[in-house]
Amino acid sequence: MSYETVWASNPSLNDVERAKLKKDGLDIIPLITQRYAQSGYASILPEDMGLFKWAGLYEQKPKNGFFMMRIRVDSGVLSFSQAKILAQITNKYARSVINITTRGSIQLHWIRIEDVPAILASLNQAGLYTLEACGDCPRTIVGNPLAGIDLNELMDTTEMVRQVKQYFLANRDFSNLPRKFKISISASTQNAAHAQINDIAFTPAIKILKGEKTIGFHVWVGGGLSAQPYLAQKLDLFICPEKVLSVIKGVCTIFRDYGYRKKRAHARMKFLVSDWGAEKFKNTLLEFTGPLPSSGMDMLKTWRAAYYYGVHPQKQSGKSYVGLHIPLGELTGDEFATLAMLSKKYGDGTIRTTLSQNLIISGIKDETLLALLDHPVFNRLQINPKTFLSYTVACTGNHFCNLALVETRKCAKDITSYLDTHITLKTPIRIHVTGCPNSCGQKQIADISLQGARLKTSSGWVAAFDVFLGGSLDGEGQFAQNILLRTKLTQVHLLLERILLFYQGRSYSNESFKAFVTRIGIEKIRHYVAV
Repeated sequence: MSYETVWASNPSLNDVERAKLKKDGLDIIPLITQRYAQSGYASILPEDMGLFKWAGLYEQKPKNGFFMMRIRVDSGVLSFSQAKILAQITNKYARSVINITTRGSIQLHWIRIEDVPAILASLNQAGLYTLEACGDCPRTIVGNPLAGIDLNELMDTTEMVRQVKQYFLANRDFSNLPRKFKISISASTQNAAHAQINDIAFTPAIKILKGEKTIGFHVWVGGGLSAQPYLAQKLDLFICPEKVLSVIKGVCTIFRDYGYRKKRAHARMKFLVSDWGAEKFKNTLLEFTGPLPSSGMDMLKTWRAAYYYGVHPQKQSGKSYVGLHIPLGELTGDEFATLAMLSKKYGDGTIRTTLSQNLIISGIKDETLLALLDHPVFNRLQINPKTFLSYTVACTGNHFCNLALVETRKCAKDITSYLDTHITLKTPIRIHVTGCPNSCGQKQIADISLQGARLKTSSGWVAAFDVFLGGSLDGEGQFAQNILLRTKLTQVHLLLERILLFYQGRSYSNESFKAFVTRIGIEKIRHYVAV
């Protein structure tokens, strides 16, 4: 550690902050591998359990000795050997089930503390890490999963993401932040890395510098979801590619030294940016980076919500990538191993995770496409799915999560199955299901979102959902709005049916759901669909 903990003397630090002054989160790694893996779950001290996040581990519900393990997949790219190792670990240690998150990471459940050293050794040997996949530190970097092959990118950001990851990974100068720090780097014109909901994000831009057209980035700061969501603010700066790392270091330093450490619920960088404003934040950043040019021409064109279904041409002539549907982001270790094998046999040996909990196989020669798609694995993991389920995202829910109020995955399947039998729409409707206000299911950016709740009835408290409408990250972004009709879990499919039928009957030709909600207004929709 080469910095001064300027906040150490603050008398209003919360308990977590005081604990982190005594033991850095990175200190938990040797404790897990050299002590707790041998002495067992029952021996874990409560003050150490809170630091397990830095090792990518959370206690699984119920708290009976099993853990969820999160594995970093920065920018979503996995090699054949990495995917093969993940499949083997999944089958051996995680009851053969693998999950893809809404940040493109991999999550495994049913992990025993005794098995953690062996798992970490296998992962690290393949160049994979759980280190700082969670915790108050820079997390997994989200980026363009199509980096290097994308017809819609201004530059290949693969090496840039690698350098940023290598700089921050296990860097004790930045391992004790007020809360998590989420980085987004993408040169795609289609907002591939969901810029507006990250602490810092880079999106493609162009500027004339010294008489020449320069490809670079605009930078956004202060985005985040959870119970108090904020859209990131774009700073009046143009960032040349070679300055990206220094800008992230500057922003992360500001967050570390000036961020709030009194209340955990008010500690994300979004609150600091909101209080300071974009201009003050920019001027403080320039003290760390030195002068930077003002913004150039914004090259963001649209937002595809991280869906890549079907066969698409790559930059490379004669090659394509295939986007396939992973229902609610869950597949078996055997399915994952099969996809890895297919990626090597027919493609470039790469599997790519997406922020919509799906997968991409890239580098497929056009003449081998039919042979690839003839494989039976695509009977379930389809490349052109037509159902509501294929545009539905769900968090873990109360099956594993200690915070979730309701079950989410079965509910999502039941709701979308009902909608598929009763409604046909030309335009896909994105539905997100999240078990609590923390928004791991990213309720704010979906067309329709369901947030777990409890509803008091004459028979007592029952599982329910709050319903939100009209979220999108097109343009500057717009968060979904609460329709204020809390509905029993057993009845929410009927409410969604009424909403969608209202949209179907009153929308203009080719009008998006977000545009429809904005035009009609939440109050009118609520009045129409309320029973």
